[in-house]
Amino acid sequence: MPKRAIVAAVQLASVGDAEFEASLTELRQLAKTLGFEVVGTFTQKRAHFDQTAYFGTGKREELRALAEQADLVLVDHEISPSQARNLEKDTGCEVMDRTMVILEIFHRHARSRAARAQVEIARLGYMAPRMREAAKLAGPQGRGRSGVGGRGASESRTELDRRKVRDRISELEKELAAMGAERKTQRARRQERPGLARVALVGYTNAGKSTLMRALTGNEVLVADKLFATLDTTVRALHPETVPRVLVSDTVGFIKNLPHGLVASFKSTLDEALEASLLLHVVDASDPGFERQLAVTDKVLEEIGAKDVPRFLVLNKIDRGGDEAALRARYPAAIIMSARRDSDVAKLRDAVVAFFQRDLVEAEIFLPWSDQHLRGEIFARCQVLEERTADAGASFRIRGEAADVQSLRDQVARRAQ
Repeated sequence: MPKRAIVAAVQLASVGDAEFEASLTELRQLAKTLGFEVVGTFTQKRAHFDQTAYFGTGKREELRALAEQADLVLVDHEISPSQARNLEKDTGCEVMDRTMVILEIFHRHARSRAARAQVEIARLGYMAPRMREAAKLAGPQGRGRSGVGGRGASESRTELDRRKVRDRISELEKELAAMGAERKTQRARRQERPGLARVALVGYTNAGKSTLMRALTGNEVLVADKLFATLDTTVRALHPETVPRVLVSDTVGFIKNLPHGLVASFKSTLDEALEASLLLHVVDASDPGFERQLAVTDKVLEEIGAKDVPRFLVLNKIDRGGDEAALRARYPAAIIMSARRDSDVAKLRDAVVAFFQRDLVEAEIFLPWSDQHLRGEIFARCQVLEERTADAGASFRIRGEAADVQSLRDQVARRAQ
């Protein structure tokens, strides 16, 4: 039986009703991703958050009555350790703030060694300041012993735990640094390979990036109607393969109010956006709040230094809703599509290929029959537009990178000498 949850939030005067409701809807989706059943919503309008327990005293009593039908309260803000502890005492219910909810999703979904290390760093960083509050609840047991068999003079159990956390974070950061160096080496090798282009799928979480990734590459990648289903960067080749060969990367989705520690923690997964020559900014056009999601993604891309990378705006999930005519009028340069329609995917693929072929050159190469061993290299490195045979050999009309075309010509010329 799933855990029952109450979604709770304070609406400050500076936050409009539409923005506030959109944030609550997002928290409900996060709860769904964790497998929780949302059984109620509890809100309060205030000029500022209560410093003691987030909600005001009277509202906490109302929340306690509502929480009797739930197992936990999900707060749509990051709250302090003392606020969380006092709110749990007043409601008699477990409390998870927005940051903890996201961390738990990341913890469950991370698969690669790098993603798991990043998640653990973020979780430890979040939990460290909350150990003091946990020690208060534990009472005298939180105090250590000095002397024989103790932990050292004046070193409490909490201090020891916090030191262990710092050591573990340091250890994980060293592991990530080593993995980062390995990824840089892999990227450098990819960059050295001729005729290779890279595209990164970016956008709000659950915008359909993984479904689009599978459609473009013909590979099985995780597809789920949940927030943050993808936490590991996946790289696959565009299918059918093209000239130049195009690698497509799926990246972790963005979300409003993503805790800063998590943005920093997952910087390495977003680095694919920096390394790409083209970004596909995927948006769920069926979501009434998609413009807010657009703004969030634009802001994050600017923060990581990817603002100036060329991009295509892809308004996805049009089969689920949205006024296509109005969208075309407002975003005339956008690609409006559904990742579940083959014809739409083909149009997007053609647009991507055209982007990378804009600087290709066309040329004629004559290959004597004695040099047919170069035929395979021609087909591997260039797009063969036409092939004609004659008594002395075969002529190829090709399109490819200028460097590749010149290299093939040089090889043929050397053979002729």
